[in-house]
Amino acid sequence: MVVLIDVDGTSHDLPLIEGYVDADALAAATGWVLKPVGLCRGDVCVPLLGRSVAHPDDPRRVSLAAWAAALDLLLVLDAEEQVAAVAPSAAAHARDLGDGRAPSLVLPDVDGEPVSFDDLSGHKRVLVTWASWCGCRHELAGWQRVQDELADAGLRIFSVALDADPEDSRPWIVAGAPTYPVAVDTAHVTAERYGITNVPSVVWVDEDDRIVKPPTIAPGDDQFVDFTRIDSEQHHEALRRWVHDGVLPASASAPAPERTDDEQRALAQRRVAAHLQRTGRTGAARAHLATAQALAPWDWTVRRGGIMMTGGDPFLGEEFTSFWEEWDAAGRPGYTPTT
Repeated sequence: MVVLIDVDGTSHDLPLIEGYVDADALAAATGWVLKPVGLCRGDVCVPLLGRSVAHPDDPRRVSLAAWAAALDLLLVLDAEEQVAAVAPSAAAHARDLGDGRAPSLVLPDVDGEPVSFDDLSGHKRVLVTWASWCGCRHELAGWQRVQDELADAGLRIFSVALDADPEDSRPWIVAGAPTYPVAVDTAHVTAERYGITNVPSVVWVDEDDRIVKPPTIAPGDDQFVDFTRIDSEQHHEALRRWVHDGVLPASASAPAPERTDDEQRALAQRRVAAHLQRTGRTGAARAHLATAQALAPWDWTVRRGGIMMTGGDPFLGEEFTSFWEEWDAAGRPGYTPTT
């Protein structure tokens, strides 16, 4: 059996023999059914264009690698540990964001209950991402003040912790006591769908579900301004102008950074590493995490988040300090201006 971690973070147990899985089991798990016209899910069909995904001697078995390639997914498979994960290719990621619409997000909260970013449709929304491995874990109360101030004007905040374990997030959620929804995204679906590589990052979405401001670093308060070098009031004032007057800052017109296949593959490697870590296979987890970090060296959700995931110190440890110095010397890549 292999554990396949899908693009939405869902894990599926599938029988795997020499790279092939049962077609019916794969369809039941992912919704993609092999038909004469191609791979179909609901009304959507992806033509195979002459390529074969079935076993040459048994059409009831499907090559996991060929299946992923046909759907423009990047596959990471650890055959020895029997764990696999997929992430959209860079081209697929760009297509998904091409129309400017906010990707759907339905995620568990810290207790495993579903919370939906989509339910806030029709309002101006701010997607706030943070993590327990970041000083921004202290900023939930700061975002509560913003929500309280601008709620009557129509603003809705939706917060997502990019942590490997919900229990890592729980103390900070309890301390911040937010009334806005807070999700815990252990599979980093939010990071993949919105192109988030650092926290605290925010995304603005308008009443028509369109992204009007791509991910930018925006602290909830100024507790760590010496490190971030970003005045939180700059973002809050820009947010007020947008909420009250519909005026967007200059940074809203900046295109979102283009992703590469290596950066997308790093997310799949991280998903494999997180699963292995949760199931006690720390050595294998570290190997996949190291590969992910090499593929996406400036992705803090992979680099710093990975330090936390494998039991390191993401604040004062030597591994983090070395990474921070390297990143700072490189000009702080990924720290997009707020305004």
